[in-house]
Amino acid sequence: MRNKWTLILGTLLLGLAACFPALAAGTDQADARPVLLVVGDSLSAGYGLETGAGWVALLQKRLRERHAPWRVVNASISGETSAGGMSALPALLQRDQPKVVVIELGGNDALRGLSLAATESNLRSMASACQMFGARVLLIGMRIPPNYGPAYTHGFEAIFPRVARLQHTALVPFLLSGVVDHPDWFQADNIHPTAAAQPTMLDTVWPVLEPLLHLGARKP
Repeated sequence: MRNKWTLILGTLLLGLAACFPALAAGTDQADARPVLLVVGDSLSAGYGLETGAGWVALLQKRLRERHAPWRVVNASISGETSAGGMSALPALLQRDQPKVVVIELGGNDALRGLSLAATESNLRSMASACQMFGARVLLIGMRIPPNYGPAYTHGFEAIFPRVARLQHTALVPFLLSGVVDHPDWFQADNIHPTAAAQPTMLDTVWPVLEPLLHLGARKP
């Protein structure tokens, strides 16, 4: 009796697979999409925002609306430093096999007054690791308030274009361009942007990111 029901069940499953091949192939098709990996801090993790309101989530929505064959993996962590990102990156590259990596780190280094040389070294190492893995890199810059002193403030801002030049990466000079002029677009801590600022942040990143997506989507 058991063999009879096993045969019947097997026949039914084969019939369903033949009638609905898309059900079996759906997962493989999704996994086949090239991955865009975002490694950032709270500004990309969507700190203080409802799920789906951050600029990275809006990026996935834009790609979906434009039928772009990309899967966005947001590995951003609130409070993350460049050292933490560098430590986590090898496992992320192995896990997600990204074609494009967006690096948005360094702000927490500056808020803690960490060594500028160490921050630059970490960002360069991250960019190099991504490139050795075969991924294209977009580096997103940050600025800090002037109360840290002119030397540290200007030195920090100069890190990002220098890393981009030396590592031959794409660069968004300042993620909050167009946001800092709107004090009402910040949460009560005056550090993290509100949901109202997120579309502007995406529009700041998009013109530099879009060409990398076109290149990354090409088959080798």
